[in-house]
Amino acid sequence: MEAKQYIYIVQASKEKHCCKIGKTINLERRLNEYNNMTGKSKENGFEYLFTCEVSDMTDVENAVKNEFSRLRETQSREMYFYNKVLLGDYVDFIKSHKAFVQEIFIKKEEPKQITKVKFVKKETPTLDERDLSPKDLMQKAKNVNNDEFYTREEDVEKELAMYDKGVWRGKTVFCNCDDAVGDDRKNTSTSAFALYFLRNFEKLGLKKLICTHYSGLVDLFNQGSKAYVFTDDGFTERKDFPKNYTGSFDDPLSLKMLKEETDIVCTNPPFSIAIEYWKTIIESGKKFIIISNISNAINTAYIPYFKENKVWAGYNRVDWYLNPKRQLVDASGHWYTNIPIENRPKYELLKIVSLKEIPKKYKKYDDTKTLMVDNCYIPSDYNEPFAISARPILNGILEKGYRIVQDKRYTPYINGEEKFARVLIQKI
Repeated sequence: MEAKQYIYIVQASKEKHCCKIGKTINLERRLNEYNNMTGKSKENGFEYLFTCEVSDMTDVENAVKNEFSRLRETQSREMYFYNKVLLGDYVDFIKSHKAFVQEIFIKKEEPKQITKVKFVKKETPTLDERDLSPKDLMQKAKNVNNDEFYTREEDVEKELAMYDKGVWRGKTVFCNCDDAVGDDRKNTSTSAFALYFLRNFEKLGLKKLICTHYSGLVDLFNQGSKAYVFTDDGFTERKDFPKNYTGSFDDPLSLKMLKEETDIVCTNPPFSIAIEYWKTIIESGKKFIIISNISNAINTAYIPYFKENKVWAGYNRVDWYLNPKRQLVDASGHWYTNIPIENRPKYELLKIVSLKEIPKKYKKYDDTKTLMVDNCYIPSDYNEPFAISARPILNGILEKGYRIVQDKRYTPYINGEEKFARVLIQKI
């Protein structure tokens, strides 16, 4: 009787960034071999993530290698990059293969009962031992509350699909606030940015993808400071970090990768560090597509960048994010970039008409006799500076013959009462 053939996906408990996809004629024996390898830690046990019977295991194994070549480890070609979503891609591909017969469900071994337990008092490390101050802990709590919001896959795909594929061809993309692995134990997802570029690597013609994330006071994805590099040849987990590497975008090693390896930065940096982040990225001279607060166009910290034509709005706003519990939360954001945009769809929302055509309820004069216009109305025949909200900036008014004339936001007063902040623009 001919032996049955199997394809399996197996993973070690302490190596969550990768998995092995292999073939065997004996699933039980193969797993025992993994768990009894010489030199392997007893705590680093292997378990199957997926097993199935196939009619030609060599054919299936070769098909997987060809389909997911960019996700194979450069050092050990039998290892594949792992996150929960990619695991689904591997399984779906195997199940769709003509040689697939049936999925095999293997019952996990129950942990052995411990009959004798020795209790050891666990000492909590002091703040000094953790190199933290009480102020650091307060800031950590504040940042976690403000920043643990993850971009949804549909929002990343909606925006990035708007750019010509030639933008990416032959380029190295740096996602410097993104974990490519994720942490299923805490029910947080892999970065949507990492997933988009991993799944579209070949279609976009990327040269390289680098993913890092901050694991200092605030570990955005609870994985520690790691970096993953993806090329046509496969992926590499970078392990050559200095002792105190935090993974932060402004860590010296991250800045080195930005300067020496990067062509385009694409990420959603925490809103609480946006001022520092924008300064670093814009001064680097690299191309970028990032998410930030929707009001940045009328915020003094950012207005000079818009005024000097160093940044402009991307295509879409982003109103919904996911928190660590995978719940939808709202926070008004928008895409920003320095990659040229032609024929912006939102031009149609601008109402560029003569001053007299603007309805009275949408034009007012403040206490300094400065004109204020709302509802995306723009006076085509008015030559003095006038005040607008962020919306016309996001809709592309600065690409229609108008410029920002003041480096800081404009706060109007009407009858001594403060009104919403704006920005002053003028017809060129």
